[in-house]
Amino acid sequence: MPEIIHTAAPREGFQPVSNTPPTGFIGKLKYYGRMVLDLQFLTIVRDVRRELPAYRGKLLDVGCGQSPYRFYLDESKVNYHGIDIEGATAFGYHNPDVTFFDGSNIPFGDRTFDAVICTEVLEHVADYQFLVNEIWRTCKPGADVLVTIPWSARYHYIPYDFFRYTPSTLRTMFAAFSTVRISPRGNDLAVIGSKIIVATVRGLFPGWNARLLLVPIWIIFLPLVAFFIILSHLSLWFGMGSTDDPLGYTIILKK
Repeated sequence: MPEIIHTAAPREGFQPVSNTPPTGFIGKLKYYGRMVLDLQFLTIVRDVRRELPAYRGKLLDVGCGQSPYRFYLDESKVNYHGIDIEGATAFGYHNPDVTFFDGSNIPFGDRTFDAVICTEVLEHVADYQFLVNEIWRTCKPGADVLVTIPWSARYHYIPYDFFRYTPSTLRTMFAAFSTVRISPRGNDLAVIGSKIIVATVRGLFPGWNARLLLVPIWIIFLPLVAFFIILSHLSLWFGMGSTDDPLGYTIILKK
């Protein structure tokens, strides 16, 4: 048998920014300004704000974090419940309005919810099918479900980043639902732009080490980076590029 060598998980040098809802002028400036540089976030928001305002009844937010998309809901018509693991606090999430769970067993009864949202969570779940089955179990017949997952994303929230799912896997994963609609978020041009943006931010803010000497080089390349930012947004706006290599996928389901 081949030898299995266990090594320590690599240190995460560029952890994702905690996603928080926009409150106050500065909060709104950060939230909407982030969409200029964070194309993953931009495409998620674009899909979420199209779907969530129509949701009604009792709603479950699985892996809710800071509940960044809750404000898109009509809370006069929605009874919101957010769940997350206690370990989420280690990654900058401190949401007082959350029910903790073990990451697998959803602590609610069968056919409880009229709607479920689960954004950028399933790639962090080792037994993702069990959690998907739990979502199905807790949904009422006819319930609406919105899921987002990344495709082109760096290794993040180490060591709890396990999977990237193809549309073929997603169809199998959600086979129990009566309706499954999988839509790519973004395209290959946006992926290129996203990688360049992340590399530039990492280059401009490298920490106090020898890489500081390279900061002037990154500054010289800023006009080129600006070009790719504009190209990425144009590609998203006008549907340019190939969706075979997107930023991620949005899955709209109905039980």
